[in-house]
Amino acid sequence: MDFTFTEEQQAAVEAAKAVFSGVAPDGVPSPALTAGAVADDFDRPLWARAAASDLLSLVLDAQYGGAGLDAIALCLVLRESARVLARLPLLETSAVAMTVQRYGEEQLRRELLPGIGRGEITVTVAAHGRTGHDGAELAVTARQDGDHWVLDGAQTGVPWAQTCDRTAVPAHTADGRALIAIVPRDHPGITLAEQVSTSGERLAEVHLAGVRLPASTVVEADGAWEWLRDLLTTGTCALALGLGEAVLAMTSQYAGKREQFGHPIATFQAVAVQAADRYIDLRAMEATLWQAAWRIATGAPGPLPAAGDVAVAKIWACDGVRRVVQTAQHLHGGFGADTDYALHRYHAWAKQLELSLGPAAAHEEALGDLLATHPLTQTA
Repeated sequence: MDFTFTEEQQAAVEAAKAVFSGVAPDGVPSPALTAGAVADDFDRPLWARAAASDLLSLVLDAQYGGAGLDAIALCLVLRESARVLARLPLLETSAVAMTVQRYGEEQLRRELLPGIGRGEITVTVAAHGRTGHDGAELAVTARQDGDHWVLDGAQTGVPWAQTCDRTAVPAHTADGRALIAIVPRDHPGITLAEQVSTSGERLAEVHLAGVRLPASTVVEADGAWEWLRDLLTTGTCALALGLGEAVLAMTSQYAGKREQFGHPIATFQAVAVQAADRYIDLRAMEATLWQAAWRIATGAPGPLPAAGDVAVAKIWACDGVRRVVQTAQHLHGGFGADTDYALHRYHAWAKQLELSLGPAAAHEEALGDLLATHPLTQTA
């Protein structure tokens, strides 16, 4: 079997490296020293550079101005963005674009996709429900009124909802179907309450009171929300991997220069063993990430639905990235807590990614449910 990336996927990585190479992780105030959000908006100049380099259109079909790449390419780009803590709604916008392209009606595709590819339309996703623990689609009700849908409810922890042009809001109907409404930011009936993430980014609790939307802006296809949720979760795993790799590199560089008893601490067995354990964590995060992304990209069958591979990837991402940043802080000693040094920023982002779209325990429970529903059988 050939596990190498395609030429197109490798070209996407090179383009991402060119865009993100000059980004400084400490380009905004430290979340440890800032009472509120570190900035009012995401990095607009960086967003423009990503659009100019065609990173925003990678996953769009050619008819919408894109390169027609898949979830694997998106995860490769997200991995590079996380190495420098790029403050962009890249995952959310791309995931919604892919979902609309796959499940949406042609009118909605024409309205959204070309503008997304050019960087003119940004989209976020209300993926955490009311509490962050229950299914996001359960937090909002949707009822049909003629050729419109009416939404009521609330979603918490929505990133950059105050500045993104649209918010993809999952909702449920009276008969239990899940759908996705693409809601304009200033639509009547929408109110936002300020929130701040662990990493210092601006979030919002989005309240919907009688929000009335034309049916053409709602994705009603079966499986659309579940596919979007799996894609968002897998993309979060890619962000965790890129962040963890950057942190381990920082730790390696520091340990190679920091001396005790006349020797670099990297030569001490206890330090080397801890770093090696974290390297193994990262390789496990990588293997499970690409398995999940491959299942989403190809639709390949398996003993469990693709959601099982996504759950395994998120379990490793949660536990692995936490261990990586904790070990990094330990090996850096007091220097790791210096707010003039970027490590504490990575630690805050790691905690945010660990909890985003469910911690490890939530995905262990989901995996258990899948195993109970789809028992694995052995053949002689």
